[in-house]
Amino acid sequence: MKILFLLTQDLESPSGLGRYLPMARELRRLGHQVSVAALHSNFQELPTRRFERDGVDIHYVAPMHVRKQGSTKSYYSGTRLLGVAAGATWQLSRAALSSDADIIHIGKPHPMNSVAGLLSKALRGKRLFLDCDDYEAGVGHFRSAWEKRGVVAFEERMPSRADHITTNTYFTFNRLVGQGIPPERITYISNGVDRLRFTPPDLQEVDDLRARLGLQERQVVAYVGSLGRPGHPIQLLFEAFKSVHEVVAESLLLVVGGGEEFERLQEAARQMGLADAIRFTGRITPEEVVLYYHAAQVSIDPVLDDSAARGRSPLKLFESWACETPFVSCDVGDRRILLGEPLAGLLARPGDAASLADQILTVIQNPELAERLRQRGLERVQAYYWDALIGDLDALYRRSLRGSR
Repeated sequence: MKILFLLTQDLESPSGLGRYLPMARELRRLGHQVSVAALHSNFQELPTRRFERDGVDIHYVAPMHVRKQGSTKSYYSGTRLLGVAAGATWQLSRAALSSDADIIHIGKPHPMNSVAGLLSKALRGKRLFLDCDDYEAGVGHFRSAWEKRGVVAFEERMPSRADHITTNTYFTFNRLVGQGIPPERITYISNGVDRLRFTPPDLQEVDDLRARLGLQERQVVAYVGSLGRPGHPIQLLFEAFKSVHEVVAESLLLVVGGGEEFERLQEAARQMGLADAIRFTGRITPEEVVLYYHAAQVSIDPVLDDSAARGRSPLKLFESWACETPFVSCDVGDRRILLGEPLAGLLARPGDAASLADQILTVIQNPELAERLRQRGLERVQAYYWDALIGDLDALYRRSLRGSR
């Protein structure tokens, strides 16, 4: 079977690295021919735009609608955004129309890859799959009303035009059914963790990292993820951590990642009097992520009870489990379902900084509970490695092709 993924982000982005690349790699391991046509945030600086990675053919065809420089991220706007979007649509369409893939799988219902997928379906008769791994209207960074209207229009209309839809949350599954999509045309494929990236590290490397960052004798609370406002309320975590730090003076908040809010959040930490208690690492390499999880006593996923959080399956949950790091989030969306029974993590009231602080303190002040959470996480994560998850997607592709014939 030949499969082409159409992505509007690069494979270093959270979804690219945490969902689409391991999907593609595991499908390749099963014997399929897999390729990826994608956009890149630093397209002009790429030394190589087409290459093979773990047997997957990867082709960056045009720039993304965002630029990433160091630990910050900026967005195109106005006529420049229109030009970038038009060029990306054209290049993704060329890739789709020239492909001999049996299945085209769109990663996120964005205008650029959706148009490319629709053209391949209409002109080449391709089987078209659509992956909805976020609520785009809730998490998108929109600089104008017309930009949001365009994204919302494709998010609402593309599902009815795809042959099949995959999603990673029950919130999105139910939202699609509410839009009139038959349930049998939707398949839940959970987020998971890449076994190749999250192997246990050398403990000396973890000790070296803690020494380099000055984390010895500190109770480390870690946030690993994007520093962007929609869907990632880091300010809520800051407010909770301030209470934690007042109780546990040796606690330190380690903020790992970059994004458009990077500089503003550094200033917010200073204004809250937490400059010495919050450590910003900036953007790190994918290979380093496992070390930062292992350097922490607890990993945090702060969320509000909104559509952005309900429509998101947090990668940091599965990554924390794989790294034996106790996990704390808020009781929103699928999180309670994923944590299982007994809970393999703690849940605070959504949007409640005091409740989030209480749960963080519960972990760092109770070593026996922390150890139980580590063990439960290790048990639960076995079902969420991508080599275990991929069988459902493989079976779905095969059924779809048999049905089309």
